[in-house]
Formats: sequence, structure tokens, C-alpha cells
Amino acid sequence: MVTRRIFITMALLFPLVLSNIGVARATDAANWDQVLADARDETVYFNAWGGSENINAYIRWAGDEVKSRYGVTVVQVKLDDTAKAVTTVLAEKSAGRDSHGSVDLIWINGENFAAMKRQGLLFSPDWATKLPNWSLVDIDNQPTTTRDFTIPTEGLESPWGAAKLVFFYDEARTAEKDLPDSAKDLLSFARAHPGRFSYPQPPDFIGSSFLKQVLTELIADPEKLQKPIDDATFEADVAPLFAYLDQLHPLLWRKGKAFPQNYPDMKQRLADGELDIIFAFNPAEASAGIAAGELPDTVRSFVFSKGTLGNTHFVGIPYNANAKAGALVLANFLLSPEAQMRKQDPKIWGDPTVLAVKKLPEKDRTAFAALDLGAATLLPEQLGPALAEPHPDWMTRIEAEWIKRYGAAN
Repeated sequence: MVTRRIFITMALLFPLVLSNIGVARATDAANWDQVLADARDETVYFNAWGGSENINAYIRWAGDEVKSRYGVTVVQVKLDDTAKAVTTVLAEKSAGRDSHGSVDLIWINGENFAAMKRQGLLFSPDWATKLPNWSLVDIDNQPTTTRDFTIPTEGLESPWGAAKLVFFYDEARTAEKDLPDSAKDLLSFARAHPGRFSYPQPPDFIGSSFLKQVLTELIADPEKLQKPIDDATFEADVAPLFAYLDQLHPLLWRKGKAFPQNYPDMKQRLADGELDIIFAFNPAEASAGIAAGELPDTVRSFVFSKGTLGNTHFVGIPYNANAKAGALVLANFLLSPEAQMRKQDPKIWGDPTVLAVKKLPEKDRTAFAALDLGAATLLPEQLGPALAEPHPDWMTRIEAEWIKRYGAAN
């Protein structure tokens, strides 16, 4: 009788047991102890732009730290275009590969985030806001930590660094009084100094950012840029941009028949004396270049007084990532005061923090205050207004229109 009772009990439980075999436990950043346990021995394939050695070195350092502290191995997959990682995840979804994906973490923002969000390619909402270090993020004074190129992030990506478009010049060759203070002034500078300015060819992110800066200054109604494009008015809206470029291109380095490959290429041409003005999305980039011996110590920074573009860059986790727990651990470490402080050091990278320094313990506040940002780095009060990034639709369409018009270059 006892045996029969046991048999009946097991028979009732057996379907429940079977139903749980092979069912993976959901990864939830709110259960951090479990995340740490699951992350150990995982390998995180971090897809990130690999065009700058100082950034690559920083990623290696972060990988070494999470390996020694949490047992997580980080492999950087170096990209020349983030869209390639987005395409990989989309292809995996189309093939039904909804788990064990090849991309675990991706450095992302702008149109790439918008595309992944729109197509359901990102890990569950709110994971970023559940990270232990989320409470340190400066969401009050840096609204772009929760809105990516006008798109609400909804916790689908974790902020990594702040960015603002800043121009650089060598004061040994170019007088401060000659510096442009707007896109129109820059055109005048190019007329006065033909061949001494250029920009990377879109779809390079820095080059496309230059197009957005010019459009933001010249479009008749800048508020239009905060919404998806209107097909009925698109040509009229962008006409001032392309009229400007038609005038600028013959005045560029190599007369606009070729373009620098990317920011590092521009930086080398400034150092070599081929270009007089370059630009980047990092206020400390000039100081970082000086510290690395890549730029002369006479290089200085400037911005347009009415504003330049500002944004935040993030890390995201694809919905089918194989190492979600490990990706969460790495994302949280990248938000730590230690990692953010090292990242902001121009001798390491110079990328501004997304943390609210006033929220940090006194030891960390003191360390941030003591950080030497370099002689070529503008102070926050010198950076001027931050112009809002356009809706991601604009970058996609502007790049396509640029290639249609000028794509024979390079």
C-alpha cells in the first residue's frame, strides 16, 4: 500500500519534473547574487568599435578586472561599424536562433539602438535600472542617460559615457581669433584656408555627426529633428545641408575627392600638419592625444558658442545573448566609480562620466575632483550648450542621401 502511494505520488509529480527539465532560469538583474553565480565561467563577447587603441586597452583592462573579480572572461569583437553587430543579431533572429547568440554585449546608441528596440532584438526592459550601480547614474543633469537620440531607453541599455562634439586645432599654426564659431563660419574658414579641413565619409559615426551638426544649425525648423522624418518635406528640410556641402567640398582636403577614414585618421593628419581643424565626440580627446604622444602639446579645443551636439553612449544586451549574466556583470562594472574614473582620465581614454559625482562616497568625489583632465580639455562651463541629437531616422536618411550624392569619393 505504501509502495502504491509512493508510485501514485511520483506519477503525479513526474509531469511537473519533466516540464522543468531543460528550462533555463530567467536572468534577472534584481537577483544580483544569482547573477554573480551564473556569470562565473561565462565568456562575454563584447562587440565594440575597435578603431582606437586607447579604447581597446581600456576594454582589455575592464575585462581583466571582471575576470579576476567575478570569473567572467571578456572577448572584444572589434567592429568598424556597429551596424554589423545589429545585422548579426537580426540574422540570428530570422534564423530562429533565439538563444546561444553570438553577441553578448554591444556598444551602442542612436539609430542602432532604435533599430534593435524596434525589432525586439534587446534583452528584457529595465535590466539596466536594476543594476546595483544604476543608483549612481546622473539622470537629473544628463537626461540623455534615459533618452537615446530622442528614443526612451526604458532600461534596455545601460549608459557608459557622455559625449559632446568638440573641435581641435593646433595653436602653433592657427590663431584663436581665426577659429569658426558656427557651421557658416567654418565654411568661411575653409574658403580662407582651402584644403585644411575635412570630415570622415559617412556612414562613419563622426562624419555623420558633422552632417547632423550642420543640419541642426541650418534647418528652418530645428524642432522637426526631434521627430521622425516627414517624407513630404524631407528634401526641403535637408536642402540647406546639401547646399552647404556642395560649397564646402571643393574647399576640403583633397578637394573632397577623398575623405579621412575616421577620427584617428583625422587626428594623424592634424599631427602631420595636413589639417588645421578636426573634431571628435569627446571633450578630452585632444588631451588624450597629447598624453599618448599622438598630438603636439600645442593642440587646444573649442566649441561653437551656440552649441554642439551632445549625447550618451550605452551598452546593450541582445535578447538571445548566450552570456546574459556575464554581460550584466560587465555592464555593472563599467558603471562603477573606479571604471568611470579611469575612463575619464585623458591618459587612459578621457571619456566623460555618466555618474552623478555628488552621489559618490567622499573618497571617490575627491578622486574625481583631483583628476587632471589635461590642458586641452574644456571645463564643463566652457563646453557651451548641448544641442539635442536628431531622431535616428534623420541619420539613416541623411547618410543614404550623402552616399547617393557623393558616394564616389574614396
